[in-house]
Amino acid sequence: MTDMNQPNGGRSFGMFAHDIASDLASGRAVELAELYALDAVSPAERAAIEEYISAAPAAERNAFHDRVRQARETLAVTFRAEEEPPAGLFDRIVAQLPAQHSSQSETETVSAPADSEPPADEPAGRTPVTDELSAARLRREERRRAPGLRNWLVGVAAAAVIALGGVGVGAYVANQNDPLNQVLQAQDVRQATVDVSGGGTATVSISPSKDAVVVKMNNVPAPPAGKVYQMWLIPKDGSAPVSQGLMDAEALSKPAVVKGISSAAALGITVEPVGGSTSPTMPTVAAATLGA
Repeated sequence: MTDMNQPNGGRSFGMFAHDIASDLASGRAVELAELYALDAVSPAERAAIEEYISAAPAAERNAFHDRVRQARETLAVTFRAEEEPPAGLFDRIVAQLPAQHSSQSETETVSAPADSEPPADEPAGRTPVTDELSAARLRREERRRAPGLRNWLVGVAAAAVIALGGVGVGAYVANQNDPLNQVLQAQDVRQATVDVSGGGTATVSISPSKDAVVVKMNNVPAPPAGKVYQMWLIPKDGSAPVSQGLMDAEALSKPAVVKGISSAAALGITVEPVGGSTSPTMPTVAAATLGA
């Protein structure tokens, strides 16, 4: 079983103290990075963290900022913008909070008329809570300061960062934006496998929405000495085939992305002299129809 108090991917999840100052004094500033990134600290606590980090050793300061950045990047790639909520939705949600989450004494306080006298034991100088929104904010502030909630928030944020990749959020974003992955993960992608003359097959993954096809050669022998494979798009209108690049022995092991397939009826592969040709040398060694 994993010990949750021990580092996990450079992150630890130990119990926090009852206040930020104690955590900072205990050298736990880096572990507060996710809370800081999520804005789950008060303005005073944020100022205390920033003051501590500004004077911290470079290694600790850099580790803190790295975790803040990763937490924010994680949120950016995980959540998308929502439509504007209906008017009054927040007020309707808040109106239900006392009945669902408050104790009887809190409900009675919230329900008290605005012009009623404060209870005799009300602390001097404290403004009575007389509306539901203020009561909700007060309870949220009290819960936010609880060390247990801080542990939970840090766990959620750190787990999300880790879940999005031991290789890092940056790599995750780059992977999602890669043209090859965009085609392979497209909703409308379809695959076909065609034989290659001389041995092996070619798998084509076609995505009309991405206007592209991914070509993967499988167990295809290297071209003869002094030769390369060349890919062509054959236009629907019968015009001359358009070269889409060369594949030598090394390139055979890597998928290739061919874009601009909307005007093409098929993709063909020929064997050409090193450096390629301006027009295909027939016959093709493989051909795949691109239409539906």
